Amino acid sequence: MTKTATKSPQLKSLSDYIQERFDEFSRSQKDVARYIVDHLDEAAFLTAEELARRASTSSSTVVRFSQALGFEGYPELQQAAIEEYRSAAVSSSAAPSAGGAALFSFDHSELEGSLGADFSNIEETARNLTREQVDGAVAALAEAQRVVIVGVDQMAFFASYFRHMLSLLDIRAEIVASTGGESLQRLGRIDEETLVIVLSCGRAHPLLLRAMKLALHRRARTLAVSDASMSEVGEHAEQTLYFSSNSPSFARSNTALMALIQGLAHGLYARDEAAHKDRIRAYKLK
Repeated sequence: MTKTATKSPQLKSLSDYIQERFDEFSRSQKDVARYIVDHLDEAAFLTAEELARRASTSSSTVVRFSQALGFEGYPELQQAAIEEYRSAAVSSSAAPSAGGAALFSFDHSELEGSLGADFSNIEETARNLTREQVDGAVAALAEAQRVVIVGVDQMAFFASYFRHMLSLLDIRAEIVASTGGESLQRLGRIDEETLVIVLSCGRAHPLLLRAMKLALHRRARTLAVSDASMSEVGEHAEQTLYFSSNSPSFARSNTALMALIQGLAHGLYARDEAAHKDRIRAYKLK
């Protein structure tokens, strides 16, 4: 690709080209790369400043990233993103759809736009997960002698919810949600019989990477759940599950993450439904 390129090579989409070059980028540029690849439908229509904010970096980094790919600037990269988005939209509309017409009209309200994005997130998450990945994660949960779930900031809530779902199936899990003494003590007890689960959204918090590297050093099993297909924590994880978090709002959507957690819990329940049936009935959950 030359310096005056206005789009990625014809035989490659922008996303494919970014993933091919991913290891060449700086850490901040990798944040931009991850966001574009996993949120193409947003990135295609965001200004450089808006993209920088959502990727937790600066607009100058977005421009430098565009130039590192061979574009003159961000407008040329954005045009390539628009072309890939349109191509994907045409392919999607040409394929038969089980859902029929669009969920909402074009001039939808903010609520409808948010619900529509969540609908798409669940569908994209389901399409990107394989049965082997999910079965592997469920087996790891079922076989673990000890489970430690690491999630900070907004992911702390989902770590707590995940622990709650596991407790209903009599699987005890511990949470690491901060760099406080008690949380670090839980990390310190990681051993070969521990399954370490890391929940990540956006740029990986240093604590998540610390937990994953410690788990590898202690030969513990590891599972990363992330909204980045090229996740930093995923690079160190034995298994990785991806969820889509596109959102028209000011915060990323976590609807698909919630569905994924419930799906894993259901997978555990289904492994031995008879053993769990009385316990679930006692909770009067269903």
